[in-house]
Amino acid sequence: MEEAIPRAEFEPYNLARWLTRNEHDAADMVQEAYLRAYRFFHTFDPARGDGKAWLLGIVRNTCFTWSKRRTAHPSVEIDEERMPTETAGPHLLVVEQERAQAVAGCIAELPEEYRGVIVMREMEELSYQQIADAAGLAIGTVMSRLSRARKRLKDCLAVRLGIVPAGAGAGAL
Repeated sequence: MEEAIPRAEFEPYNLARWLTRNEHDAADMVQEAYLRAYRFFHTFDPARGDGKAWLLGIVRNTCFTWSKRRTAHPSVEIDEERMPTETAGPHLLVVEQERAQAVAGCIAELPEEYRGVIVMREMEELSYQQIADAAGLAIGTVMSRLSRARKRLKDCLAVRLGIVPAGAGAGAL
């Protein structure tokens, strides 16, 4: 199994963290996903895709199954730990933290099908094909969902950060 699936230390947890919106639930989902991967390893076909995408697909499906069963809506937790740089002043750190919170909040508000693909693409840096394999989607569907997710993120961030869209002058408001 280790030869077929490249070592994936952080990617499964990061994906689960974004999908569950909770670090403890994410750890549980990753553990469950690894158990499922072990149990169903005989179904893995290296000719159909890479092991990383296969494993992330199991993590994604595990999180979706968990989400459907869960009745309470978890609150959004944001990791606020930032490493200060020598050149960054307090004001810049506050601005960076506000932006990070805005991005995390907007990602958390995305519907699951958009949140999953945007996290796999932008944070885990998977290719469109790897995302398609992991999510069990056509590559065109992945591209469409990424486009819609990016649009929603852009709109959400514009509201949260108070950015006026280009071409909208003061008279247009």
